[in-house]
Amino acid sequence: MLDTVQFKKNEWQNRNRIRTAKGWQWLTVPVLQHFGQRIDEVLMNPTVTWKAQHLRALDMHYARAPYRNRYLAQLGEIYSAPWNKLSDLNKATVQWLLEAFGITTPVHHASDYAARGEPTDRLIDLCQVVGATEYLAGPGAEHYMDKPRFESSGVRLDIQVFQHPIYRQVYEPFEPNLSALDLLLMQGPDALTTLRQTRPMNHSMTSV
Repeated sequence: MLDTVQFKKNEWQNRNRIRTAKGWQWLTVPVLQHFGQRIDEVLMNPTVTWKAQHLRALDMHYARAPYRNRYLAQLGEIYSAPWNKLSDLNKATVQWLLEAFGITTPVHHASDYAARGEPTDRLIDLCQVVGATEYLAGPGAEHYMDKPRFESSGVRLDIQVFQHPIYRQVYEPFEPNLSALDLLLMQGPDALTTLRQTRPMNHSMTSV
């Protein structure tokens, strides 16, 4: 998890989308954020009540989800902890989702390492320190990634070509780009299979 980059307001670091009868809505974690702060430095806003609101929204909109009882109780336990830093909550929810999906890939956090330098050098350093031989970047990375540096470092640079899976939701029509929780509440143990069925071949940018 690249938690040492700058926090960006109104993006995905402190909010995500859930399905509703009218389409979708944001669930946002209120934060005390200052310009230039890294993600791992951002604190939650203790004066705003949000945990109960999130859980009520999930309980209402996913009342007919097949796996609602199994997973919302677990999420409630995570929410009940006295979180202070946004990154700590994010780490806990990501780890919980990985376990719920049955994904066993080890997770490392950039804040645990001393990688420095330009963005490309920092990514290469992080790959090397954890023993990774391949870096999978999101769409658009080919416009700013330094391909020669990856090639000379021995780390393969691939671009993920994501194809969104289509699955049954609590409401129709299908709404893409929601929280992973949406898929989990609907498909439970089969959620990972759904993701893998739409996994395409990634596009390599290097000859490593």
